Amino acid sequence: MRILEINLKDKYNFLGEEGRNPTLTCYLPRNLVEMGRDNEMRPTILICPGGGYAGCSEREAEPIALKFLNWGFNALVLRYSCAPHRYPVQLREVAAAFEEIYANAEDWHCDTTKIGILGFSAGGHLTAHYSNEYNSAAVREVFPDSKKPNFSVPCYPVISADESFAHKGSFVNLLGEYPTGDDVAKYSCDKMVTPNTPPTFIWHTAEDQAVPVKNSLVYATALADNKVPFSLRIYPYGVHGIATVDHLTNDDDKLDPKTLLAKDWFNDFKAWFDETF
Repeated sequence: MRILEINLKDKYNFLGEEGRNPTLTCYLPRNLVEMGRDNEMRPTILICPGGGYAGCSEREAEPIALKFLNWGFNALVLRYSCAPHRYPVQLREVAAAFEEIYANAEDWHCDTTKIGILGFSAGGHLTAHYSNEYNSAAVREVFPDSKKPNFSVPCYPVISADESFAHKGSFVNLLGEYPTGDDVAKYSCDKMVTPNTPPTFIWHTAEDQAVPVKNSLVYATALADNKVPFSLRIYPYGVHGIATVDHLTNDDDKLDPKTLLAKDWFNDFKAWFDETF
């Protein structure tokens, strides 16, 4: 396996303004030449950790990449800029990560029909946000040929800025203030969905008190209304932020037998992915 660490600001100088330093960690399995797989092309997943736009959680970074490596994916972790850095820098950093994937697709053995984005919590918001706004003016201003993901995986995501069920801290960190008026819809991913939104796999737990499950429900409804292919998994138990739902990213007190039901999200995603692609 090759592990590459890319400082995106070194290639895109404007991404380093105001002290920002987004990094892309690439975990790239080597092809098994001895088995005649010299030219095998792999699906690729870009991982956006959660952290309320205040930071990037390590529990939702490398441990997630390791799970996808086991399935033969290229796995890349984007440690994007957080508060005090504001929208739209995060979207632009995701766009830069996609530029790197496509520019290196041959060398990294990326199947360009199977390049997706996955994120947790606030990273789930970034995932859904970019999946719908990859071609927005804010992104196209600096990346005129910004790339659309082939699939999107928001995990217990922050979706809506509706004050009745939003994770308010994420929006304050992203914007510097809580959105009001028309801006509530502007930053609510369920309001961005169109028939052009990529196929989507969503998972959440019904017990989540930090980011209520209604976030995933309204997003799934918007996907259905726009006839976007999607799969929604709501597991009954588990607190917010359970990531791999095993000892790799959780203390024992979070892993009661009921919570472990949510561990199925990996296999459920893989079944959906295999069926979709």
